[in-house]
Amino acid sequence: MRFTRLKLKNWRNFTRVDLAIGERLFITGPNASGKSNLLDAFRFLRDIAKNGGGLQEAVAMRGGLAKLRCLAARRDPNVEIEVELTDSDANGSVVWRYGIGLKQETRGMRRVLLTHEKVWKDGCLILDRPDKADSSDDLRLTQTHLEQINANQDFRPLAEVFQRILYLHLVPQLLKFPQLANREAIGEDPFGIKFLDRLMETPEKTRRSRLKKIENALRLAVPELQELRDVRDARGVPHLEAVYQHWRPNAGRQREDQFSDGTLRLIGLLWTLLDGEHLLLLEEPELSLHSSIVAKLPEIIWRMQRSRKRQVLVSSHSSELFGDLGIAAQEVALLKPQGSEGTEVELASNQENIRRLLEGGMSIAEAVLPITAPGSVSQLALFD
Repeated sequence: MRFTRLKLKNWRNFTRVDLAIGERLFITGPNASGKSNLLDAFRFLRDIAKNGGGLQEAVAMRGGLAKLRCLAARRDPNVEIEVELTDSDANGSVVWRYGIGLKQETRGMRRVLLTHEKVWKDGCLILDRPDKADSSDDLRLTQTHLEQINANQDFRPLAEVFQRILYLHLVPQLLKFPQLANREAIGEDPFGIKFLDRLMETPEKTRRSRLKKIENALRLAVPELQELRDVRDARGVPHLEAVYQHWRPNAGRQREDQFSDGTLRLIGLLWTLLDGEHLLLLEEPELSLHSSIVAKLPEIIWRMQRSRKRQVLVSSHSSELFGDLGIAAQEVALLKPQGSEGTEVELASNQENIRRLLEGGMSIAEAVLPITAPGSVSQLALFD
């Protein structure tokens, strides 16, 4: 199942968003324009749908509805998210839509309540809340039907797709120094604290096959690397071990705490691309990587998608990444801050000046990234 459209109202930086989404979407914009917040709309749906989560926890994890609501929201402060998806089956393409609206009680416990929850299947409205049962019991509006197994039977495929959304922004230091993080924390692992645990939980045949593919890629990107393998120490703790070319026997063995940050991030990226077929959210995958490797990331993502049909959304402002001429204008979402009115989001293909520059042979890096640069950035050189 693939996401084809995202609509937002009063979500974080954005007063209104209506964004078409293809198999790939590259999100760019100035610093603090809302790239992470745009991706977080999908994570929010995942957190609602996942087992043991739910609406109230998803909002609480983000500091409450007041922190989710756009500061530019005025007369109509409700927060709304709507997504459209297509599901190809034997009978053709099934179109799903899911939408929720949120508000906060004005007094009492200040709970987050649903203003609406709607589900459409092929244009037919199959869930429309609040319903009669909700009207007789306001407490029902503190939960979505999406999070309830006994209530989402008619649209459970949506719940399952949301639950499998994966976000990755691997922080190498948390793998090198696990004592810095809480490994017992329950829930999402966005920064890769438990990355090695997830790797070792993969069935052995699949795990070894993926590591072999990653090893072949690392041989091209990491000088002197000869072998990559998974091991456990005497206490059963999982590790990655690499063998490097060295004149002394066994002297070239290193574990993840000795890997470079770029090597760890590349391993995490390649593993995640190989791991599953559901929506993948990548935030600034270029960090710590050599520019020549970053330039190949769009092609690597495209090749993975061809074999796994996996949808990937990437946030970045890397000129090397956007220098790939294979990135089409309709694959780029441009974020444009509007001061006190929040941030606008528009596909680069909708802007005539960008289309003309691309038709003239420019890359996205040349046609789009200059628009995202701060107007007074040259003044930074005067900092004293």
